[in-house]
Amino acid sequence: MKKALIVLTNETRYGETAEATGLWLGEATEFIEELENEGIEVDYVSPKGGFVPLDPRSMKYVDDSILSYYERPDFQKRALTNSLKPSDINPSDYFVIYYTGGHGVMWDFPNNHELQEIALSIYNDGGYITSVCHGIAGLLNIKDENDEYLIKGKKITGFTTSEEVLAGKKSIVPFLNEEVATKHGANFQKKRAYKEFAVYDQRLITGQNPFSPRAVAKLLIEEIK
Repeated sequence: MKKALIVLTNETRYGETAEATGLWLGEATEFIEELENEGIEVDYVSPKGGFVPLDPRSMKYVDDSILSYYERPDFQKRALTNSLKPSDINPSDYFVIYYTGGHGVMWDFPNNHELQEIALSIYNDGGYITSVCHGIAGLLNIKDENDEYLIKGKKITGFTTSEEVLAGKKSIVPFLNEEVATKHGANFQKKRAYKEFAVYDQRLITGQNPFSPRAVAKLLIEEIK
C-alpha cells in the first residue's frame, strides 16, 4: 500500500519577531496515530528538510498519546531531526499528503512550489490532499493544469479569522487563511472556534483547528475503505 506524506514546518519564529513557533505537535501525532492504527506508513517532509521546531504553545496541550509519539526515537529522528526535503520525494509513493499546522507554516508553506507540485501530482493520480488548522496555508496557492486555484469551488476549512483573533496573532501573521481561501474561490466552512470540525470535498479533506486532526484522519480512512 502507498504511504502518507506528512508536511512539517521549518520556521522557528513568527516572521521577524523574537517569538518562537513551529509545528503544533498534536496536529502531526494525532493524525499519524489514526493512520498507523490502520497499518498505513508515513514519511515526513519539510520545505528545507532536516530540523523541525516545535511550537512551544503546543506543548501545553499534550496528552499521553501525543507525548508517547514525541518520545519515540523514530519520530524524533525522522520527523523532528531529519525530515526529508521535497527533492527526496517521489509522489507516486504516496496516496495522500497532509499539511500540519503551527503558525510557522504561514511563512514556509504558501509559496513552496516543490511541495505544490508534489501535492498536485498525488491528487492527479487519484490521491488526497489534506490539512489541518494553519496547514490550509499549503493548499491556498496550488493551481491545477488550467491555472485555476485547486480550492476554487470546493468546501474547505482551516484556522479561522476569529480563532486567529482569539489566539492573539491576527496582527502578526502575514495573511489570514479564511480571507485568502475565500478570495481564491473556496467555499470556506467553519464551526465554533476551537471545536472539532473537518470537511471533505472532491478528495480535499481539511480540518479547522488543533482539535481536528483525528477528524481529518477518520474522513480519509472512510474514503479509502
